Amino acid sequence: MKAFVVEKYGKDGAYAAEVPEPAVGDRDILVRVSATSINPLDKMVRNGEFKQLLKYKAPFVLGHDVAGVVARVGKAVRGFKVGDEVYARPRDLRIGGFAEFIAIDQDDVAPKPDSLTLQEAAAVPLVALAAWQILVDRAHVKPGQKVLIHAGAGGLGSTVIQLAKHLGATVATTTDTHTEELVRSLGADVVVDYTNEDFSKVLSGYDLVLDSLGGANLEKSLTVLKPGGLAVGVVGPPDAGFAKQLGAPSFLGAAMNFLSRKVRKRAKALGVRYQFFFMQANGSQLRELGALYDGGHLRPVIDRIFPFEQTLAAMAHVEQGRTKAGKVVVSMTPNNH
Repeated sequence: MKAFVVEKYGKDGAYAAEVPEPAVGDRDILVRVSATSINPLDKMVRNGEFKQLLKYKAPFVLGHDVAGVVARVGKAVRGFKVGDEVYARPRDLRIGGFAEFIAIDQDDVAPKPDSLTLQEAAAVPLVALAAWQILVDRAHVKPGQKVLIHAGAGGLGSTVIQLAKHLGATVATTTDTHTEELVRSLGADVVVDYTNEDFSKVLSGYDLVLDSLGGANLEKSLTVLKPGGLAVGVVGPPDAGFAKQLGAPSFLGAAMNFLSRKVRKRAKALGVRYQFFFMQANGSQLRELGALYDGGHLRPVIDRIFPFEQTLAAMAHVEQGRTKAGKVVVSMTPNNH
C-alpha cells in the first residue's frame, strides 16, 4: 500500500513509500483510510522531539488522525463491522494515518458522526480529544468560569473555544484581525488582536489558560490567572506528569521536571499552576464528542483539503504557517463524502 513514512528523524525524514498492509490483531479494526489531517504533533514526531519517550521503530507511517471505512475486524472486536464509517486518533506507537490502510485497536475507534463527511471527520479526533481532556478531565471547567485560549483560529483553538462555550465558560481568545469574525462565530466572548494589543495588559482573573505557543507567551499567560488558576501548555515545556502518562522510567520524569523548572517556579511565585498536556487516544470520548458534533454544538473548521499524493506538501503548508484557520485535511479521493 502507499504510505508516507519516517525513515530517519528530521525535517527531510518523511517520504512516500510502498509498505506492506498492516497485520490485524484480534482486537484490531483494519480501516481503509478515506481522509486524514495534519497536526503539529506530526512534525514533532517526525523531528524526533519525543524519541526518548515514544520509541518508534523506523521506518514508520506518520499520521495521528483517521476517518475511513472498516475493511476487516479482528476476532475479538465487538460493535464494529465491515463497511462501517469510523474515525479515530490511533494510540501512540500505533499511529499511521498517512496510508491507504491502518490497523487500530478497537478501544481507540468510534463511529463517524452522521453529520460530518469523512473529510470533515478526519479533521476532528486529535483536536477534539485534546479539547475534551483539557477542559473536562484536567481543568473540570464549570459554567461561569473564565477560559483564555491562545491562537483561537487554529485547529486546536477553534475546537476548544466551542467546547468551552458549550460547557458554559466565558471564553477569551487571541487571534489576528483576519480571523476575529470566525472566532466570534465559534463562541469567543472576548477577542484580543495580538497584532496590536498585549493580552496580559487587558485580561485578568482567568481560571484556565490554554497555551499553544510556549516561551514568553506562556510566561505572560501565568499573570492573567486568578490565584489557584491553571495554565496548560501543549507545546511544552514537559513535566514529570508527561513521563508518567507514557509509562517512562522515573529518571525521565526528573529530566522533564528539570526542563519545566523555570515556568513551574514562576507559577508557584504567582500562586498559580502549570501543567504540560499530551492527549491520549480514547474511542469512548470520541463517541461523546460525535454526539456534540451531531447536536450542532461543535463544528470542524477546515483550512483546505490536499490530495493524498500531496501529503508532504500539506505538512509543509502547516509548518510554514500558511494555514489561515482550522485544520488541513488530506483526502484519498477529491470529493469523498
